[in-house]
Parts: sequence; structure tokens; C-alpha cells
Amino acid sequence: MRFILGLIMAGIALISYYGKTQVNPLTGEKQQVGMSPEQEVAMGLQSAPQMAQEYGGLYPDNQIQQQIKSVGKKLVNSFNADMENKGVDNPYRFDFHVLRDSKTVNAFALPGGQIFITAGLLSRLQSEDQLAGVLGHEIGHVVHRHSAQQMAKGEFFQGLAGAATAASGSYGTAQVANYVAQIKMMKFGRDDELQSDEFGVRYLIHSNYQPEAMIEVMEILAEASGGDMNRDEFMSSHPSPANRVQKIKEHIVRYSGNPSAAGF
Repeated sequence: MRFILGLIMAGIALISYYGKTQVNPLTGEKQQVGMSPEQEVAMGLQSAPQMAQEYGGLYPDNQIQQQIKSVGKKLVNSFNADMENKGVDNPYRFDFHVLRDSKTVNAFALPGGQIFITAGLLSRLQSEDQLAGVLGHEIGHVVHRHSAQQMAKGEFFQGLAGAATAASGSYGTAQVANYVAQIKMMKFGRDDELQSDEFGVRYLIHSNYQPEAMIEVMEILAEASGGDMNRDEFMSSHPSPANRVQKIKEHIVRYSGNPSAAGF
């Protein structure tokens, strides 16, 4: 009976996951996403103040804030121009913020377009091109709906882990199932990072920034995390910096001659 219950629970998780299939209106990708772009925007706007507070609030220099917004807007305008040529409206509301935290070296995007960079990372950047590389990467996460996609995947793998637990009745099996679910999510996370790197390269070129700056950003991130460009990717949500650099070089070659050569 436990086995049958587990199969039923796994089937429900599978049906629920693939029942969330949507076509990304900006990229044409088929994705499993459990919310609309409008809901992503609302979630991001609602979450932004709390997220900022966790990093000590916004950086108290309006001039710096406006500079970051200007670079981000330039990249978004390039992307929007591409979409307009295809007759597609961008449903996301992008805004860019510097966080007060001077120790954490990080940048991230909330669903719907709220993008943050810590003062700790900003202080390590040496050029506007590098900043554009960071922001372009985060814009890519929003456009490719990675947060919403990860939420749907998380629900799916939690459902499978619950099914395995129900089928076995064993806590040890539950631990293994949860571990496998975690590994699967980490792999998806690495794929998302590489996809966002590609987006960043493409729109740095579109916006007349130097795409090689993204390689410099990888070196900065590697130094901030201990200087290891070739660390093991296993049990990591991000690809190794060395792997990302190689892919970035390939994208630079691919898009430098014709930024619209591939993709959406």
C-alpha cells in the first residue's frame, strides 16, 4: 500500500508540474512556471523592501543609485528594442538598486525585474563595462523567468521526495530522496547561470559595452570566493568560474559579428 501511495503522489507531482507549462512571451522557451509575468512583477515589488532590509537597506548615496539605474536602463532599452522589432511587449518592470552591505559580494534579481547589487561587489568593480556585465546577467535571470521556474521545480522535487518517503516509510530513504532533489535543483541552477551569462554577453554587445568585461567579473568573483577558478562544480549552485569564462568566450565570438545571430 505504501508503494501504491508513493506512485500516486509521484503521479500527482508530475501532472502538476507539467500542467504549469507556459511559453515564455519574450524568449519563446517552453517552461514549467506556476505564475504569470504580472504575478512575477507583483511578487518582486512586494519582496523588494524586505530583501533590501536584509542587506542593511539601500546604499545612502542617490548619485550612485542613479548611476546604477542608468547602466541598467541602457541594457533594458537594448533588449526592449529587440522585442519591439519582433512585435513583443516586455511585461517586466526593471529597476536597479545598490544595497548598503559592504561585506557581501553579491548581486541578484527578484522575479519581475527588481535587481540588486551589494556595495561589497560594486566596490570591487573597476569599470562601467564590468557593472553592465553584472546587471546584464541579472536581467537575463528575469527575462528567462528563472526564479519562477525554480519555484515550480522546487515544488515538483519536493513532491517526488514526499512520494519516496511515503513509499518506503523510511526516514533514511527520505534523507536520500531530499539529497537527490537538492542535487537536481543545483544542476538546474548552474544551467540558469550559464544561460544568463549568454544573455549578458549578447546585450553588452548590443549596448556598446565590452563583453570581455564579463570575464573580468568572473575573475573578481573568483578572487572574492578564495581565488579558485577551477573549483569543483558538484554540490554548487553556480558553475566554476573557469567553466563560465570558457562559455563566455564562446558567446563573445558567436555574437560579436552578429548579435542577433541566435537566440530570441
